[in-house]
Amino acid sequence: MQYIWMAIKGLFIGISNVIPGVSGGTMAVSFGIYDDVIHAFTHFRKELKPSLRILVPLVIGALAGVAGFSIVIEWLLSSYTLYTAFAFVGLILGGLPILRNSFYKSLESEKKTIGPLHFILFIIFFLIVTWMGVAEVAGGGVQSVSLGIGPLISLFFVGLISAAAMVIPGVSGSLLMLIIGYYYAVINTINGFTEALVDRNFEALVPFTILLIAYALGMIAGIVLISKVIDYFFKTQPGFTYASILGLVIASPVAVVANTNALDDLTGSGAFFRLVVALALAGACYALTYALGKTKDSTEELPEESKPISDQ
Repeated sequence: MQYIWMAIKGLFIGISNVIPGVSGGTMAVSFGIYDDVIHAFTHFRKELKPSLRILVPLVIGALAGVAGFSIVIEWLLSSYTLYTAFAFVGLILGGLPILRNSFYKSLESEKKTIGPLHFILFIIFFLIVTWMGVAEVAGGGVQSVSLGIGPLISLFFVGLISAAAMVIPGVSGSLLMLIIGYYYAVINTINGFTEALVDRNFEALVPFTILLIAYALGMIAGIVLISKVIDYFFKTQPGFTYASILGLVIASPVAVVANTNALDDLTGSGAFFRLVVALALAGACYALTYALGKTKDSTEELPEESKPISDQ
């Protein structure tokens, strides 16, 4: 059952990576598995079995979320923007109690109290994500890619950059792809692969598969590289690291609402009713994240002495 819970968390992480302004890293923090996942990536060879038990169900769930919900999420964002955005706001905020506890545990382990530098780091990273949320992003860019050496290299580096962003809570890989102009190219490639698979169109499936493999290899490289950096800070400065992550996560709802233009739906007749429904949905998703964060998943497989400070 613990592997199923991890796959479900991976599913939500995958879905969140499709939406500009939502970070898969933020969802991992909200579910209380972020530092364990970072640890699994950086200690993959030393702790192969427990790392695989964490990463395999997580990756399977994330891939299912990206492939299965890319089209659905686009439809929800276009047809029910306010409700979809507020649902993700609730999902994000539901992890704050767990994140707060991890922060206080890290302070206890370091025998420190909250100081000025904790507040400064919190504010700096809060402002970074808030700025990304309200920054103007061009809607153009590459709409599709065809099979070739150039596109494969480009997708590898797009995957590397976006994955590195996805690992950092509050920083949206999708938003970064919009900025560099490859968001729609990647989404259209994923949708083309899914449609070809459903239609059993193997002639179209082969090029889409090759393109996605290049993107996936870039993502793996980006995740491994940035994970090593973050793992270092978790080990050496856990209190400051969690203070920074708190700033990133608390600012994330601003980025979600701003990037989706969700508040545009609160005009005209029925606006108050729509707001009440959106807030109720956010509350339900808050409870869902909090409950999922309490479930026992495959992060329990990590050796006790090897777990991050917040889990010990």
